[in-house]
Amino acid sequence: MQLNAAQKLIQDHLLSGEMKPGEEIGLKIDQTLTQDATGTMVMLELEAMGIDKVKTEASAQYVDHNLIQEDFRNADDHLFLRSAAQKFGIYYSRPGNGVSHPVHMQQLARPGKTLLGSDSHTCANGCMGMLAMGAGGIDVTMAMSGEPYYVKMPRVMGIELTGKLPDWVSAKDVILEMLRRHGVKGGVGKILEYYGPGVKELSAMDRHVIANMGAELGATATVFPSDKEIKHFLKTQGREDEWIELKADDGADYDEHEEIDLSALEPLIAKPSSPGNVVPVMEVAGEDIYQSYIGSSANPGYRDFAIASEIVKGKQIANGTSLDINPTSRQLLEQLVENGHIANLLAAGARMHQAGCNGCIGMGQAPATGKNSLRTTPRNFPGRSGTREDSVFLCSPETAAASVLTGVITDPRTLDMSYPKIKEPTTFSTKGMLEVPPKDNSQIDLEKGPNITTIPDFDPIEDNFDVPILLKMNDNISTDEILAGGSRVLPYRSNIQKISTFAFEIIDDDYYETAMKQRDDGGHMVVAGFNYGQGSSREHAALAPRYLGLKVVLVKDFARIHLQNLINFGILPLTFVNEEDYDLVRQEDVLEFRQIHQTIQNQHTFDIKLKGTERTIAVQHDLTKRHLEILLAGGIINWIKEKQ
Repeated sequence: MQLNAAQKLIQDHLLSGEMKPGEEIGLKIDQTLTQDATGTMVMLELEAMGIDKVKTEASAQYVDHNLIQEDFRNADDHLFLRSAAQKFGIYYSRPGNGVSHPVHMQQLARPGKTLLGSDSHTCANGCMGMLAMGAGGIDVTMAMSGEPYYVKMPRVMGIELTGKLPDWVSAKDVILEMLRRHGVKGGVGKILEYYGPGVKELSAMDRHVIANMGAELGATATVFPSDKEIKHFLKTQGREDEWIELKADDGADYDEHEEIDLSALEPLIAKPSSPGNVVPVMEVAGEDIYQSYIGSSANPGYRDFAIASEIVKGKQIANGTSLDINPTSRQLLEQLVENGHIANLLAAGARMHQAGCNGCIGMGQAPATGKNSLRTTPRNFPGRSGTREDSVFLCSPETAAASVLTGVITDPRTLDMSYPKIKEPTTFSTKGMLEVPPKDNSQIDLEKGPNITTIPDFDPIEDNFDVPILLKMNDNISTDEILAGGSRVLPYRSNIQKISTFAFEIIDDDYYETAMKQRDDGGHMVVAGFNYGQGSSREHAALAPRYLGLKVVLVKDFARIHLQNLINFGILPLTFVNEEDYDLVRQEDVLEFRQIHQTIQNQHTFDIKLKGTERTIAVQHDLTKRHLEILLAGGIINWIKEKQ
């Protein structure tokens, strides 16, 4: 049987189930990735489970999100994470080393391996011929303890690349083209696999750009072949001996097909406030801008900064604009300094920031009120930048650099200059990027600051209950809207009681107080439309509302990672059988749930009644036997305790 590359990766790691789309499969996980916004919970969960050392081939803890140390909280958590890494046998990347995804690619990523990360953009390392997936923190905890990762077997969409990118068009435009065609739901339940003659025209970091934003399509993973380009990349990192070839067999087929002629692409841009709101740059050219931001895991490569440097070299950015440079790793920053690119950017008026996620997660560099910000980041969900009513566009480094010179959104092809040619370094320094854990952890104690609290205990869902609808929301509600990131919120990532005060604040300022009043009176539920929970993998977006008494989420459909996070924390996820029934329920309606334990175990479809009326709503779930056990136990932590 001829297999595509994704199927080969799954087959090599399959522990249970069959490779039939929609069937639950269990996968062996070789590597894990955690970052500081989610890793503190993972480390607390490892401690609670009594794990001595992780059982993966390689696990790494990165500090890249919460870098602003305006008080003790982030600094304390950095110390805690380092002590936990030493105690549990995990590589540690200290603050300033850079964003987890490119650093992992540089230091640990290996073709043919599986990678599970508590960050939705973990899929970026699919550029290396890996099966790389984002998940909630507790799923990553389980994988680190040696348990399989369970996921429904995705369909595989084969995307054949032909041609070669023209001048002024780069890898960011490739993934924006996919979003233009398929939208933010286009990859749900799928692995995106790129193949064809156009692949060899893309560098390893170009592939990282494309794989990274597979998350914005809702894809389970993105897979590129491991070819001579990946071998070359590993050679620049001093790891050429770790290369293996991985590609689809001749004659291998795909569940779905797509084709992109790279030579036919033009500069694209995603308008506020969705990565799927993509148009040609020419369509919005001339709109004033306040900020151009270059960096993030969605444009992390040497050439992404070098091209911007060459575009602004010898020039000055427009008055009234800000050019924000966010290096993605210390390794890249060293080379950019050595080759004069940082000097070019500073001379043009750029602002330099430390290597890390920074403004991408709302950790600094928030734009001014009512002003347009052009960013090479992966997301522009409402308020994610740190400015509540922001206006963020997603674009390539070429478009961002061209626009900051003119002060308006500019198609880079209209600049009066030749397209710069960038020469990539042939070697990079790898010294000190990851701290290796000690072999003997017997004397290691966890360093816990006063902001680190224990995970609250949660009771299982009752058999009979009535709950009011506290929120009725529209389509594409992101985890940033459920629980914001940024410097106000993320320092409380290990303090569930405090972080819950920010839940749903972008949607309803009164949610926290209303939910707290209702919590002791039976809890509540929320209703939404399509693609509920898109975006970040942060499990706090399920955990905080759960602490506030959220019992049921009823929507038209869910984003994959958030759905699993709801199950993991004992929240019942349901969908409408008839999508038009969404219009029949109103905020503050009360729904009656009766004999729910038996019902969800015996029926995938059932009716719930609107209290005080004769009307019923047909709902359904797609939970496996394992999901049901976790849910009825009150969440995965209770489920684990029951099994011990």
